[in-house]
Amino acid sequence: MAAALKMLVWDVDGTIADTERYGHLPAANEAMAQLGLDIEWSWAEFRRMIGTIPGNANRLRHALTERGMGARDIEEYVKRFEPLKRELYINKYLYRVKLRAGVRALVEQVVKSGLRLAIISTSYESQIEALLQALLAEFREHFEYVLGKEHGSKTRSNGLLHRMLLERTALLPKELMMIEDAADGLEAAVTAQIPTLVCYNDYTKGHDFRTALAVVPTLESMTLDQLFTFHQTTQQL
Repeated sequence: MAAALKMLVWDVDGTIADTERYGHLPAANEAMAQLGLDIEWSWAEFRRMIGTIPGNANRLRHALTERGMGARDIEEYVKRFEPLKRELYINKYLYRVKLRAGVRALVEQVVKSGLRLAIISTSYESQIEALLQALLAEFREHFEYVLGKEHGSKTRSNGLLHRMLLERTALLPKELMMIEDAADGLEAAVTAQIPTLVCYNDYTKGHDFRTALAVVPTLESMTLDQLFTFHQTTQQL
């Protein structure tokens, strides 16, 4: 018997909103400046790191290691950097971030249809919550699960958070669909056997998306009927 689509699961950074360039990057740069570090990442440098070094804490570790700093000092800086950067992102830079085209309209269609919603992200859940309140407040209550960094690693973890969501919802993988923007997120979802639609952006364009249900440059004009059509292809996989 064919599995019906019951839940749409969203990635956040780069998928729901353009958070990396307009939120995380300036917040990271200001946090490093406040800590007295002579590091300021350009967008070109930052977008390269997005695909190779997961998380701003690891990016800072990498930058300080390249400068020859000792491991103990590096960890002390990272310990101070993470909460400071998170505070700056939520209280200062989040308000410069905009939803990607088509996201609001698609979420509204999903809510009206009764389809369930969830989020799986590499971000801290406080950052996700702040983004939802700032940009999708009227729909926040419909996101049943928000699984972020506090629950474990999203990528390079054999689909840990995806499997956690499956356990909590008691749904089958093919009853879900994930919307992603990047290859590592796609890999994590597919590892958990969750069908995934990729909506790439300017820094993930060209990634290997061969295991995706479909690959699109934007969700603008995307309809719920189209999502159901994409999902139907999973019955032949």
